[in-house]
Amino acid sequence: MPLILAIESTCDETAAAVVADGYDVRSNVVATQIELHAKYRGVVPEIACRAHIENILPVLREAVETAGTRLEDLDAIAVAYRPGLIGSLLIGVTAAKTLAWALGKPLIGVDHVHAHLYSVKLETNAAPPFPAVGMVCSGGHTALYDVQDFSNITLIGTTIDDAVGEAYDKVAAILGLGYPGGPAIDQLAATGSPTAIHFPRSTLGRDSLDFSFSGLKTSVLYQVRGHKGRERGLESLTPSQVADVAASFQAACVEVLVKKIQRAAMQTRAKSIILGGGVSANRGLRAAMANFHLPVFFPPMRYCTDNAAMSAGLAALYFRDGKFSGLDLDAIAYSLFAR
Repeated sequence: MPLILAIESTCDETAAAVVADGYDVRSNVVATQIELHAKYRGVVPEIACRAHIENILPVLREAVETAGTRLEDLDAIAVAYRPGLIGSLLIGVTAAKTLAWALGKPLIGVDHVHAHLYSVKLETNAAPPFPAVGMVCSGGHTALYDVQDFSNITLIGTTIDDAVGEAYDKVAAILGLGYPGGPAIDQLAATGSPTAIHFPRSTLGRDSLDFSFSGLKTSVLYQVRGHKGRERGLESLTPSQVADVAASFQAACVEVLVKKIQRAAMQTRAKSIILGGGVSANRGLRAAMANFHLPVFFPPMRYCTDNAAMSAGLAALYFRDGKFSGLDLDAIAYSLFAR
């Protein structure tokens, strides 16, 4: 298996990694932009683009140096080219194409969401039994996949409005918890009661594998600020009541995610469950899946959020199968597998 350098710039993380054999992570460098976007409570595309331009070369240099390799020793250059913010994607794709051309190395384009599923193999070389149900849950994605293997992935369910991670960010803003919202709510939820408030669970029909979190988010808003004519402020809630809101919101999210995984497993006759994306680090979700009736695979914590190691690992499979990209590879803002 090859030694691959990968680049990640799909959203607000500038990352590069060197991975050998598809799982041996030699380096994994991530330049975060959280401080730049925190005051806006979300990612500002123009700010993200400028930061990528500033960070891409230092991050690439550090990744190669940390791996203890030379550019000429690399077997291929990989890049996450879809889906994501188009301006951010263009910076990573341009850097990867330039490196591949200058070094005379193969270029491999990788789907960012598929790479999140592959991240369970990093370091451990875990081998989930196939077919599997894959779930990617993050700030930008909440989707279910039929995973025949890591080279054969089919979308079977997606969100019709907010991604679950986006709902976490918006609820965190309602509760005055700052950005990013996921870790803040997860931490606060541990001190509250998950049964204090019964928030709605949208399942969209008996057999649906799609998701909807906008109604849940609105219900939290009404719980905290009241309804028209009975408005109140966050200051009217005690700290324990805020913790109860966080815990009850998280319980609703987790229940829906687990129920959809159960449905998908029954419909596809899966032999295992694979989870990836930033929300796969959530302690409530991990606890809820601990006694699932099928083997469940989570990424190591450091590979739940956006990183380049997952793309380098998946690219090793494409390298083995001769699935290379041309230097005309385009950045694509949406997934080609979206419905």
